[in-house]
Amino acid sequence: MVMGKNDELESLRHQVSDITAQIIRNVHRRMELAKQIGEIKSSLGIDVKDEKVEQEIRLRVLSLANEIGMGRDFALQLLNVLLEESEQVQVQKRLQKGQRQTHLGIFMKAKQLEASGKRIIHMEIGEPDYPPPARVGESLADSFRLRQYHYTDTRGIPKLRDAIAEKEGVSEDEVVVTPGGRFAVFSAITSLLKAGQELIVIEPAWPAYKQCADFIGARTKVLRTTFANKWTPDLQQLEEMMNPSTKMIVLNYPNNPTGKILDGKRLERIVSVAKDNGLYLLSDEVYSDYTLKKFASIHEYGYDKSILVSSFSKRYAMTGFRVGYAVANKDIIAKIASVQAIGITSVAEPMQRAALAAMSEYPSENVRMMKKRLDFVCGKLKEMSLRFVEPEGAMYVYPELPRGEDIELVEKLLEKGVAIAPGSGFGDYYRQFVRISACQPEKILEKGLTIMASVMKEQA
Repeated sequence: MVMGKNDELESLRHQVSDITAQIIRNVHRRMELAKQIGEIKSSLGIDVKDEKVEQEIRLRVLSLANEIGMGRDFALQLLNVLLEESEQVQVQKRLQKGQRQTHLGIFMKAKQLEASGKRIIHMEIGEPDYPPPARVGESLADSFRLRQYHYTDTRGIPKLRDAIAEKEGVSEDEVVVTPGGRFAVFSAITSLLKAGQELIVIEPAWPAYKQCADFIGARTKVLRTTFANKWTPDLQQLEEMMNPSTKMIVLNYPNNPTGKILDGKRLERIVSVAKDNGLYLLSDEVYSDYTLKKFASIHEYGYDKSILVSSFSKRYAMTGFRVGYAVANKDIIAKIASVQAIGITSVAEPMQRAALAAMSEYPSENVRMMKKRLDFVCGKLKEMSLRFVEPEGAMYVYPELPRGEDIELVEKLLEKGVAIAPGSGFGDYYRQFVRISACQPEKILEKGLTIMASVMKEQA
């Protein structure tokens, strides 16, 4: 009897092995077909993504899953892995022709040049040049003197969480302090999504959202906005993008890189779409203090599956302190905190206390200064006859180039000692744009923009 069971076990294992090998062969064949499709699309100038075709495949897979009694969620996860790999295969050659550069990549190149002795004007990075509040320095000294430099609760020290909760109008257990806003975004995406699931990002957008999704094997669907429509998202298109795999919408307003702010009615409709589909709504509001028109936070809408992300980096010029936070319901906060506990234990106590000290002041002078600098940059770009949508917030201007592509100009400027960010770093369809950061004194901005005007004239 035992021998018979052993034989049956070996037979089943052999069948599983054969089926697995067959799956791998079929996946390889599928990828080869995807390459051919990609080459034809490229020659015809067709976008890599085709929502209609994907939806047809999705419906076929769901029908088959129902027919054979396979779990719908698992079937969709497998499908999305295949779709994502097919997409990557199709864009590979296009990327080889013009590799995507991000603002961070340009920043690292600029730093390397500085290390070799070259002077660089930094207009590629959103790092304010003004200092944090004086109370921050005093707090750091106090932390050392009072021996306040130990492990803390993963969610952050109670006093800082209380202060953030009061500012955001929530309870202390709906707050988690993170090492910068970036880690809050990372922890939210990685704790709430699974491989094969989808999130929607409105582009142009900070590239970290897609990078976080890629890290866990989730899939990013892009809602593209255009210069012609003043970077306003088409909400009908957003509704049409919904499918059973969609689990999250990411918002970034005031927007990086365009400075766009959504009006209340559009934001309300997005919240409604999220509610109707049971989606998480991740709102990155790190630039919420730098607004030139009325701004509505996601928490004003009372949606239980929303996550607000903010940071002390921009508001208080504390980029190197790495203190940010997330605000959400208690269950979501627990999930975000669990990622943080695994990855970093907690934010350094002196940095948390410095952030608490900073909150005793409102950075009104910083906001005034940034508005003045944005106005200055806009004026200079107009003198250069460049087109752009006037920023409504944040720290950047996103002008359209009259000719050529972003990387060509960015690399030429770097040779001349000026660093700006390529527009394509914020989405594959924005190679005709660059991002100018206004985080420098006007005298330095003027010098950098003068060099930019000269280089563009040479390229004309």
